[in-house]
Amino acid sequence: MQHLLLQLFLATLDILSIIVASISAIALRFEFTLPAKYLSQLINQLPVYVIIVLTCATFFRLYHRIWKYAGSSELLAICGASAVSSTLWYGYSLLIGSVLPRSIYILDGILVLVLVSGSRLGLRVYNYISAKHEFREKFVKKDEFIRVLIVGAGDAGAAIAREIERYHNDGRTVVGFIDDDKKKLHQQMFGVKVLGNRFDIREMALRYEVNEIVIAMPSVKNEEVRQIVEICQRTDCKLKILPGLYEIINGDASVSKLRDVEIEDLLGRDPVKLDNTAVSAYIKDKVVLITGAGGSIGSEICRQVAKMQPKKMLLLGKGENSIYEIHQELLNSYPELKKVPIIADVRDRERINGIMDYFKPQVVFHAAAHKHVPLMEYQPIEAVKNNVLGTKVVAEEASAHNVETFVMISTDKAVNPTSVMGCTKRVAEMFVQSMNAVSKTRFVAVRFGNVLGSRGSVIPLFKKQIAKGGPVTVTHPDMKRYFMTIPEASQLVLQAGAMAEGGEVFVLDMGEPVKICDLAKDLITLSGLTPDVDIKIKYTGLRPGEKLFEELLSAEDGTEQTDHEKIFTARIKEVPKQQMDVYVDELLGHTREDEVVKTLQKVVPTYKPNRIKD
Repeated sequence: MQHLLLQLFLATLDILSIIVASISAIALRFEFTLPAKYLSQLINQLPVYVIIVLTCATFFRLYHRIWKYAGSSELLAICGASAVSSTLWYGYSLLIGSVLPRSIYILDGILVLVLVSGSRLGLRVYNYISAKHEFREKFVKKDEFIRVLIVGAGDAGAAIAREIERYHNDGRTVVGFIDDDKKKLHQQMFGVKVLGNRFDIREMALRYEVNEIVIAMPSVKNEEVRQIVEICQRTDCKLKILPGLYEIINGDASVSKLRDVEIEDLLGRDPVKLDNTAVSAYIKDKVVLITGAGGSIGSEICRQVAKMQPKKMLLLGKGENSIYEIHQELLNSYPELKKVPIIADVRDRERINGIMDYFKPQVVFHAAAHKHVPLMEYQPIEAVKNNVLGTKVVAEEASAHNVETFVMISTDKAVNPTSVMGCTKRVAEMFVQSMNAVSKTRFVAVRFGNVLGSRGSVIPLFKKQIAKGGPVTVTHPDMKRYFMTIPEASQLVLQAGAMAEGGEVFVLDMGEPVKICDLAKDLITLSGLTPDVDIKIKYTGLRPGEKLFEELLSAEDGTEQTDHEKIFTARIKEVPKQQMDVYVDELLGHTREDEVVKTLQKVVPTYKPNRIKD
C-alpha cells in the first residue's frame, strides 16, 4: 500500500512537471510571452502528451526504483524517458497536423528532464536529512556514535565512506581520511577532508576523538599494510581492514566486507598471481582426486580446484567429520559440481585400487600425511606407514590407472631433516620422483613451509593461549619459520601441477622467515593486549625433532628458476624405482623404532635425528 501511494505521488509530481515544462518551453521560445495560438495547441495536445510521458516513465521503470539509493543508472533512465517522450510528442503533433515550433519540443524535453530529476533528487535529500536526524537522535545524543578515520582516500575508501554516509552503518560517522598522496591533502570527499598522511594518524586520532580506524587499501603491498597497522596500533582505536582485492567478490568494497586485522595481514606477502589458463587446462572437465581432502591444505585445494570446473571431484580422507564438512561446504558453494565424499585409508591398496578403477581419476593431489613433528618422534613406525607407504600405494595405483598428473604435497622439513616426519616426507619425495621414470603419469612434489592457521600450527595454539589469559609458549626466542597463507600455498600447488613435466620437486618461495616470538607479540597486540604485560611469553625450549631455522633449499644441490616468480625447481639426485622399493620394504619390515630411524638415516644421509634420549 505504501509503495502504491509513493508511485501515485511520483506520477502526480511528473504530471505537474509536464505542465510546468510545456508552458515554460513556450514562454522561453517567445521571450516570456504566451501566444494564444500555440497555447491553444498545447492545451489540446497536453492530455495525450501526459499519457505519453507516464507511459515512457513506466517503460523506463521510473516508478519501480528506490530513489533514496539513486545513482547514474537512474539519471540515465530519466534522460531516456524524457528524450523518447519529446520525440513521440513531436510525432503525434505531425500525425494530427498541429505542429508547434520544433525548438519547443527540445526545450520541453530538457525542462522535463530537469524537473523530474529535481523531484527525485528532492526525495534523496529528504531521505538523507531524515536519516541524519534519526542517526543523531539514536546515537549522537547518547554519545554512542563511532567516529571513523579511513586510511586510503582511493576508490575503496570512497566506497566505504559513501556507504557510511548513506546508511550510517552501526552508528558510524566518518571524521576524515588519511592518504600519502600529497595532491589529496585537504581535499574533500562526501564533505569529509583528507587530514594528512600515515604519520599523522596518531595525532588525528587524538584530535578528532576517533574510535575506529578503517584501512581501505586493498591493492597496496602487504608490507605497506603492515607498516600502517603498526602505526595504528599506537592509538587506542579499534582497527578494521578491507580485505585484498582478490578476497572481494567483483571488487566490491563495502562496510559488510570490513573485518578485524588478522595476522595474515601482517605477513608482508603479496597475493599470488596465477596463470589460470594453464591451471584450468589440466583440471577443467577432468576427474580430480584429492587425498587428505578434509585437512587444512587438502580442503583448500578442494576449494581452488572447484573454481577450475572439473568434471568430478573425489574427496578422500580417513576422518569422516572433516570429509563431511568439506563436502557440505562445496555443496553450498558449487551445487552443480559433481562431488563424491570417500572415506578410505591411503595405505589400503585394495581400497585405493577399487576407487581408481571405478572413478578413473585423471589428476591426483596427494595431501594425506602425518605432519606433527614432535608427535611423529614418538611413533616413527606410524610415520613411515602413513607418509611413505601411503604415498607408495597412491602413486603406484595412480600409475597403474593411467592418471595424467600426480602432485604430492611436501614440506620444507624434508630438507636436511632432523625429524622423523621431515625424513619420511623426504623419502616420499624420492619415491614420487622414482615413479616418474617408470610411468606415463607426470609425478611431481611441491615443497613449502608452515601454513598460517592450519591445524596444529602455532596460530590456533597462540589464540587459545591468549583467550585463556596466557602464557603464550614459544620454544626459543630466536626460532624462525617460513609462513604463507593456506590459499596462497594451495594456489601455488595447482600452479606447480600445471608447470610439471614430470620428476620435479618444486620449491615455493616463502619470502622472508618470521620470528615466532614476533608472531606471538603481533597476535597479542591484535587481541588488544600488551605482550609481557597483559599476556606473558614463556620460552619452553626446542621440542624433539625441531630446528631453530627451517630450510627450503638444499644447500648442496640448489634450485633453478621457473617461469613463475614464486616457484623454483630443486636440483635433487634421483634414486631408481627398484632401489626405492628395496628401501621402503626395509622400512616397513622393522618393528622397533630405533631400527626404523637407522634405516631412515641410510635412505636419507642428510637426516640428523634430534630425538628424545630415553
